This record gives sequence, structure tokens and C-alpha cells, in this order.
Amino acid sequence: MNTETLREYCIAKPGVTESFPFDEVTLVFKVGGKMFALLDTESRPTTINLKCDPERAVQLREEYAAVTAGYHMNKIHWNTVTLDGSVRSRDMQDWIDHSYELVKKSLPKVVREQLM
Repeated sequence: MNTETLREYCIAKPGVTESFPFDEVTLVFKVGGKMFALLDTESRPTTINLKCDPERAVQLREEYAAVTAGYHMNKIHWNTVTLDGSVRSRDMQDWIDHSYELVKKSLPKVVREQLM
């Protein structure tokens, strides 16, 4: 996956917004006003930070060299994935889905219902 493919996949999810709140290169995707993905649009290879269940985060870091503790994020709940070709697109999509769902389920019920 490349930067544009990642962007298209993230923005297609219900209720997702995108912005550059920190700088002009870090594209942030939010659902219900909460971040679930941060995409570095200038890094080569591309990197993306994704929220992750803490146990799963450790497992992914052990299994994939391209997955490390979240850069500039809470390292318990976030992973940074370097898209160096070693991670299948389907796995990336699963991890994005997992991040989105984690954040979505933490939203108030009334906000979650608006996303359906």
C-alpha cells in the first residue's frame, strides 16, 4: 500500500475526517473527533501509526520487523508500521480496521449510533 491507497482506505470508513493538525506532513484520521491513524506523507518508506490493543501490539511487534512501538505516541496503545513491502495489504487493512474499531467503541453511544 502507498500513501494514497492508505488514505483512501481510511477515509472510506463511516464518520472519518482527515486533517493536518500538527504539521503539513502528518495526515491524521479521526472518527468521532478521536485519532485512529496518523500517516506520515513524506517519509520514505511510508509510515503509519495505528491504535492497537496492548497485547496484540506486542504480538505484532514480535512477528513483524516493520512494526515498532508508536513513534511519538503512547507505546502501549500505538504501533508504527513501516510500509517497506514486508506487510501484506490485507494485513494493513485489518490493522486499520482494528484501530478504527477500538476508537469507535470508546466513543459515547450517541456518537457511535450516528456513524451507522
